[in-house]
Amino acid sequence: MNILSIQSHVVFGHAGNAAAVFPMQRLGVEVWPVHTVQFSNHTGYGAWTGRVFDGPAIEEIVEGIADRGVLGTCSGVLSGYMGSSDIGNAVLGAAHRVRIANSKALWCCDPVIGDVGRGIFVRPGIPEFLRDVAVPQADIVTPNHFELEYLTGGSARSAADLRRALATLHVMGPRIVLATSVLAEDTPADALDMIASTPEGAWRVRIPRLELNANGTGDMVAALFFVHVLRDGDVAGALGKAAASVHGVLQATLEAGTREIRLIAAQEEFVRPSHSFSVEALA
Repeated sequence: MNILSIQSHVVFGHAGNAAAVFPMQRLGVEVWPVHTVQFSNHTGYGAWTGRVFDGPAIEEIVEGIADRGVLGTCSGVLSGYMGSSDIGNAVLGAAHRVRIANSKALWCCDPVIGDVGRGIFVRPGIPEFLRDVAVPQADIVTPNHFELEYLTGGSARSAADLRRALATLHVMGPRIVLATSVLAEDTPADALDMIASTPEGAWRVRIPRLELNANGTGDMVAALFFVHVLRDGDVAGALGKAAASVHGVLQATLEAGTREIRLIAAQEEFVRPSHSFSVEALA
């Protein structure tokens, strides 16, 4: 399996491609990483060095890959944080080229917009670009709870509203939705929900809520879920596997007392998770 991963990158720590590439590789996937930015560290530190690449730079790299004649062997495209609309258009172009070369290839779009407590933290125009242009063209989207509500234009706390939001996203275009960090009305205070949905049904995993705010977690979740969906074609199974692995890595991070997720030290969690969680069908 080959996956083209177009995301930001940090040299120190784990966010963007630095959080997504290794978990996929540990699962036996060949990853072709294309960096939309290269920073010294993630922006959660408040200071960083590096630069943002533009859309033509991304297109140039993809063109070079196409010249090798390998796009037909690409199983999917994974995208994350988009720093500008021209990068977004480059990602759309890459997904289109891969799909032409391999009609079975899927595009998994992590629509990075914001988060509960922080609000929108991307540049102006990006939320609208994701909602109106990118998400409708994606096969899989992986919003957090805040992004789910933004994309679908309303609250998604009650069971009815949550089902409405998921259905709205499917109507917009994506066949598969993974909603992360969901705090619904019936979610216990010491837990978080992850919900996977297709037009045929939806499933929930409830995992312990850890007192931890780690950058790169969403990038890691999207990568793991995408690989398991591509490999097995089982959305509910992919949900359970991704949740187990992510919880194991975050638990190790909490126990170590580190700011960066223990991506390398806890790498066995990707192949042999130390926890498992039941996957329940949503009524």
